[in-house]
Amino acid sequence: MNKVAIITGISSGMGHAAALYFHEHGFEVYGGARRVEKLEDLKEVGIHTQRLDVTDKLSLRELVDKTVAEQGRIDVLVNNAGYGEFGPIEEVPVENAQKQFDVNLFGVDMLTQLVLPVMRRQGNGRIVNISSIGGDIYTPFGGWYHATKAGLNMWSDVLDLEVKPFGIRSVVVQPGGTESEWSQVAVDNARKNLAENSPYEPLVDKLSGLLTGQGFSATSEDLAKVFYRAATDLKPKRRYFNSFTDHAVVAFGRAMPGLYKKVVTRIIK
Repeated sequence: MNKVAIITGISSGMGHAAALYFHEHGFEVYGGARRVEKLEDLKEVGIHTQRLDVTDKLSLRELVDKTVAEQGRIDVLVNNAGYGEFGPIEEVPVENAQKQFDVNLFGVDMLTQLVLPVMRRQGNGRIVNISSIGGDIYTPFGGWYHATKAGLNMWSDVLDLEVKPFGIRSVVVQPGGTESEWSQVAVDNARKNLAENSPYEPLVDKLSGLLTGQGFSATSEDLAKVFYRAATDLKPKRRYFNSFTDHAVVAFGRAMPGLYKKVVTRIIK
Protein backbone atom coordinates (compact mmCIF):
# COMPACT_ATOMS: atom_id res chain seq x y z
CA MET A 1 0.00 0.00 0.00
CA ASN A 2 1.39 3.38 -1.02
CA LYS A 3 1.73 6.01 1.65
CA VAL A 4 -0.42 9.12 1.30
CA ALA A 5 0.76 12.74 1.47
CA ILE A 6 -1.09 16.05 1.38
CA ILE A 7 1.06 18.97 0.17
CA THR A 8 -0.13 22.57 -0.02
CA GLY A 9 1.09 25.28 -2.38
CA ILE A 10 2.02 22.94 -5.25
CA SER A 11 1.56 25.35 -8.17
CA SER A 12 5.23 26.38 -8.28
CA GLY A 13 8.59 26.31 -6.56
CA MET A 14 9.34 23.95 -3.70
CA GLY A 15 5.75 22.70 -3.38
CA HIS A 16 5.57 21.78 -7.07
CA ALA A 17 8.92 20.00 -6.93
CA ALA A 18 7.95 18.21 -3.71
CA ALA A 19 4.68 16.93 -5.18
CA LEU A 20 6.61 15.39 -8.07
CA TYR A 21 9.36 13.98 -5.84
CA PHE A 22 6.97 12.34 -3.38
CA HIS A 23 4.96 10.91 -6.28
CA GLU A 24 8.10 9.52 -7.92
CA HIS A 25 8.99 7.82 -4.63
CA GLY A 26 5.74 5.95 -4.32
CA PHE A 27 3.43 8.34 -2.46
CA GLU A 28 -0.16 8.99 -3.42
CA VAL A 29 -0.01 12.80 -3.44
CA TYR A 30 -2.96 15.09 -2.86
CA GLY A 31 -2.65 18.84 -2.95
CA GLY A 32 -3.65 22.08 -4.47
CA ALA A 33 -3.15 25.79 -4.93
CA ARG A 34 -5.15 28.84 -5.91
CA ARG A 35 -3.66 28.85 -9.44
CA VAL A 36 -5.21 25.64 -10.77
CA GLU A 37 -3.97 26.37 -14.30
CA LYS A 38 -0.45 25.61 -13.01
CA LEU A 39 -1.42 22.17 -11.77
CA GLU A 40 -2.06 20.47 -15.13
CA ASP A 41 1.37 18.84 -15.42
CA LEU A 42 0.98 17.38 -11.94
CA LYS A 43 -2.47 16.05 -12.75
CA GLU A 44 -1.15 14.42 -15.92
CA VAL A 45 1.34 12.26 -14.00
CA GLY A 46 -1.25 11.08 -11.49
CA ILE A 47 -1.08 13.61 -8.66
CA HIS A 48 -4.50 14.42 -7.20
CA THR A 49 -5.00 18.17 -7.58
CA GLN A 50 -7.69 20.72 -6.77
CA ARG A 51 -8.16 24.41 -6.19
CA LEU A 52 -7.06 25.12 -2.64
CA ASP A 53 -7.17 28.27 -0.51
CA VAL A 54 -5.49 27.65 2.83
CA THR A 55 -7.45 30.52 4.41
CA ASP A 56 -10.79 28.85 3.53
CA LYS A 57 -11.72 26.04 5.93
CA LEU A 58 -14.29 24.59 3.50
CA SER A 59 -11.56 24.31 0.84
CA LEU A 60 -9.27 22.58 3.34
CA ARG A 61 -11.99 20.20 4.51
CA GLU A 62 -12.77 19.25 0.90
CA LEU A 63 -9.13 18.24 0.39
CA VAL A 64 -8.95 16.18 3.58
CA ASP A 65 -12.33 14.50 3.02
CA LYS A 66 -11.42 13.58 -0.56
CA THR A 67 -8.08 12.13 0.51
CA VAL A 68 -9.58 10.01 3.27
CA ALA A 69 -12.51 8.87 1.11
CA GLU A 70 -10.18 7.66 -1.65
CA GLN A 71 -7.20 6.41 0.37
CA GLY A 72 -8.48 5.79 3.89
CA ARG A 73 -5.44 7.38 5.53
CA ILE A 74 -3.05 10.35 5.60
CA ASP A 75 0.57 9.56 6.42
CA VAL A 76 2.18 12.95 5.78
CA LEU A 77 1.03 16.56 5.73
CA VAL A 78 3.44 19.08 4.22
CA ASN A 79 2.36 22.61 5.13
CA ASN A 80 4.19 24.41 2.34
CA ALA A 81 1.87 27.21 1.16
CA GLY A 82 3.12 30.67 2.10
CA TYR A 83 4.43 34.00 0.84
CA GLY A 84 6.21 37.16 1.99
CA GLU A 85 4.14 40.27 2.76
CA PHE A 86 7.13 42.62 2.84
CA GLY A 87 7.04 46.34 3.48
CA PRO A 88 7.85 48.92 6.17
CA ILE A 89 6.11 48.08 9.44
CA GLU A 90 5.01 51.71 9.66
CA GLU A 91 3.24 51.52 6.29
CA VAL A 92 1.99 47.94 5.81
CA PRO A 93 -1.84 48.04 6.13
CA VAL A 94 -2.99 45.96 9.08
CA GLU A 95 -5.27 43.92 6.81
CA ASN A 96 -2.20 42.86 4.78
CA ALA A 97 -0.40 41.87 7.98
CA GLN A 98 -3.45 39.84 9.01
CA LYS A 99 -3.48 38.11 5.61
CA GLN A 100 0.17 37.18 6.13
CA PHE A 101 -0.74 35.42 9.38
CA ASP A 102 -3.84 33.85 7.82
CA VAL A 103 -1.79 32.19 5.07
CA ASN A 104 1.50 31.43 6.80
CA LEU A 105 0.26 30.37 10.23
CA PHE A 106 -3.50 30.16 10.78
CA GLY A 107 -4.06 28.26 7.51
CA VAL A 108 -1.41 25.77 8.65
CA ASP A 109 -3.25 25.36 11.93
CA MET A 110 -6.67 24.87 10.32
CA LEU A 111 -5.46 22.14 7.97
CA THR A 112 -3.45 20.42 10.68
CA GLN A 113 -6.51 20.34 12.96
CA LEU A 114 -8.43 18.54 10.20
CA VAL A 115 -5.66 16.00 9.59
CA LEU A 116 -4.70 15.13 13.17
CA PRO A 117 -7.80 13.06 14.03
CA VAL A 118 -7.09 10.87 11.00
CA MET A 119 -3.45 10.36 12.00
CA ARG A 120 -4.39 9.71 15.62
CA ARG A 121 -6.87 6.98 14.60
CA GLN A 122 -4.22 5.23 12.51
CA GLY A 123 -1.59 5.62 15.24
CA ASN A 124 1.06 7.44 13.21
CA GLY A 125 1.73 10.43 10.98
CA ARG A 126 4.16 13.22 10.18
CA ILE A 127 3.45 16.98 10.02
CA VAL A 128 6.17 18.79 8.02
CA ASN A 129 6.00 22.56 8.45
CA ILE A 130 7.88 24.64 5.88
CA SER A 131 9.27 27.61 7.73
CA SER A 132 12.41 29.54 6.74
CA ILE A 133 15.78 30.55 8.08
CA GLY A 134 13.82 33.81 8.33
CA GLY A 135 12.15 32.36 11.41
CA ASP A 136 15.41 32.98 13.28
CA ILE A 137 17.07 35.79 11.31
CA TYR A 138 15.62 38.89 9.69
CA THR A 139 15.98 41.70 7.19
CA PRO A 140 14.33 45.12 6.94
CA PHE A 141 10.73 45.10 5.64
CA GLY A 142 10.20 41.45 6.51
CA GLY A 143 8.74 42.10 9.95
CA TRP A 144 5.39 40.41 9.40
CA TYR A 145 6.87 37.54 7.39
CA HIS A 146 9.54 36.85 10.00
CA ALA A 147 6.92 37.00 12.75
CA THR A 148 4.85 34.30 11.05
CA LYS A 149 7.83 32.00 10.53
CA ALA A 150 9.10 32.46 14.10
CA GLY A 151 5.57 31.71 15.27
CA LEU A 152 5.38 28.63 13.05
CA ASN A 153 8.62 27.30 14.55
CA MET A 154 7.30 27.59 18.09
CA TRP A 155 3.85 26.30 17.12
CA SER A 156 5.45 23.21 15.57
CA ASP A 157 7.55 22.51 18.65
CA VAL A 158 4.53 22.73 20.95
CA LEU A 159 2.49 20.55 18.59
CA ASP A 160 5.24 17.92 18.58
CA LEU A 161 5.09 17.65 22.37
CA GLU A 162 1.32 17.25 22.24
CA VAL A 163 1.02 14.64 19.49
CA LYS A 164 4.14 12.51 20.01
CA PRO A 165 2.29 10.21 22.47
CA PHE A 166 -0.07 9.29 19.58
CA GLY A 167 2.75 8.26 17.23
CA ILE A 168 2.66 11.58 15.34
CA ARG A 169 5.59 13.95 14.90
CA SER A 170 5.72 17.64 13.93
CA VAL A 171 8.98 18.90 12.38
CA VAL A 172 10.23 22.06 10.69
CA VAL A 173 12.12 22.59 7.43
CA GLN A 174 13.97 25.92 7.22
CA PRO A 175 14.94 26.74 3.61
CA GLY A 176 17.42 29.48 2.89
CA GLY A 177 17.80 31.34 -0.41
CA THR A 178 16.19 29.23 -3.13
CA GLU A 179 15.56 29.75 -6.83
CA SER A 180 11.81 30.44 -6.89
CA GLU A 181 9.17 33.13 -7.35
CA TRP A 182 9.25 33.93 -3.63
CA SER A 183 11.88 36.69 -3.73
CA GLN A 184 10.23 38.63 -6.53
CA VAL A 185 6.83 38.38 -4.85
CA ALA A 186 8.33 39.69 -1.59
CA VAL A 187 9.95 42.65 -3.38
CA ASP A 188 6.74 43.41 -5.32
CA ASN A 189 4.80 43.41 -2.05
CA ALA A 190 7.36 45.71 -0.43
CA ARG A 191 6.82 48.24 -3.23
CA LYS A 192 3.05 47.80 -3.14
CA ASN A 193 3.02 48.50 0.60
CA LEU A 194 4.99 51.76 0.32
CA ALA A 195 3.03 54.92 1.09
CA GLU A 196 3.15 57.79 -1.39
CA ASN A 197 6.50 59.59 -1.15
CA SER A 198 7.64 57.03 1.39
CA PRO A 199 10.94 57.76 3.15
CA TYR A 200 11.64 54.02 2.97
CA GLU A 201 11.78 53.82 -0.83
CA PRO A 202 15.61 54.02 -1.13
CA LEU A 203 16.00 51.17 1.35
CA VAL A 204 13.45 49.07 -0.56
CA ASP A 205 15.60 49.56 -3.67
CA LYS A 206 18.58 48.17 -1.76
CA LEU A 207 16.53 45.26 -0.45
CA SER A 208 15.39 44.47 -3.99
CA GLY A 209 19.00 44.13 -5.07
CA LEU A 210 19.77 41.83 -2.16
CA LEU A 211 16.78 39.53 -2.62
CA THR A 212 16.64 39.27 -6.40
CA GLY A 213 20.12 40.19 -7.60
CA GLN A 214 22.06 37.30 -6.12
CA GLY A 215 22.32 33.81 -7.51
CA PHE A 216 20.88 31.28 -5.10
CA SER A 217 22.63 27.92 -5.15
CA ALA A 218 19.66 25.91 -3.85
CA THR A 219 16.95 24.79 -6.25
CA SER A 220 13.36 23.81 -5.56
CA GLU A 221 14.35 20.24 -6.38
CA ASP A 222 17.02 20.35 -3.66
CA LEU A 223 14.42 21.40 -1.11
CA ALA A 224 11.98 18.74 -2.30
CA LYS A 225 14.52 16.14 -1.18
CA VAL A 226 14.79 17.83 2.23
CA PHE A 227 10.98 17.79 2.53
CA TYR A 228 11.05 14.07 1.77
CA ARG A 229 13.69 13.35 4.42
CA ALA A 230 11.70 15.29 6.98
CA ALA A 231 8.61 13.27 6.05
CA THR A 232 10.21 9.82 6.05
CA ASP A 233 13.15 9.74 8.51
CA LEU A 234 12.56 6.95 11.02
CA LYS A 235 13.96 9.19 13.76
CA PRO A 236 12.88 12.70 12.74
CA LYS A 237 14.90 15.75 13.68
CA ARG A 238 13.40 18.91 15.14
CA ARG A 239 14.81 21.06 12.30
CA TYR A 240 15.87 20.31 8.73
CA PHE A 241 18.19 22.49 6.60
CA ASN A 242 19.28 22.17 3.00
CA SER A 243 22.88 23.16 3.66
CA PHE A 244 25.45 23.68 6.38
CA THR A 245 25.44 27.38 5.49
CA ASP A 246 21.71 27.73 6.18
CA HIS A 247 22.15 26.00 9.53
CA ALA A 248 25.20 28.10 10.39
CA VAL A 249 23.43 31.39 9.60
CA VAL A 250 20.55 30.44 11.92
CA ALA A 251 22.99 29.43 14.67
CA PHE A 252 24.88 32.72 14.25
CA GLY A 253 21.70 34.80 14.40
CA ARG A 254 20.48 33.03 17.54
CA ALA A 255 23.82 32.93 19.37
CA MET A 256 25.02 36.47 18.56
CA PRO A 257 21.97 38.66 17.84
CA GLY A 258 23.84 41.92 18.40
CA LEU A 259 26.59 41.06 15.94
CA TYR A 260 24.04 39.72 13.46
CA LYS A 261 22.22 43.07 13.55
CA LYS A 262 25.48 44.91 12.86
CA VAL A 263 26.27 42.64 9.91
CA VAL A 264 22.82 43.16 8.37
CA THR A 265 23.12 46.92 8.85
CA ARG A 266 26.50 46.93 7.10
CA ILE A 267 25.18 44.83 4.19
CA ILE A 268 22.24 47.17 3.68
CA LYS A 269 24.58 50.17 3.65
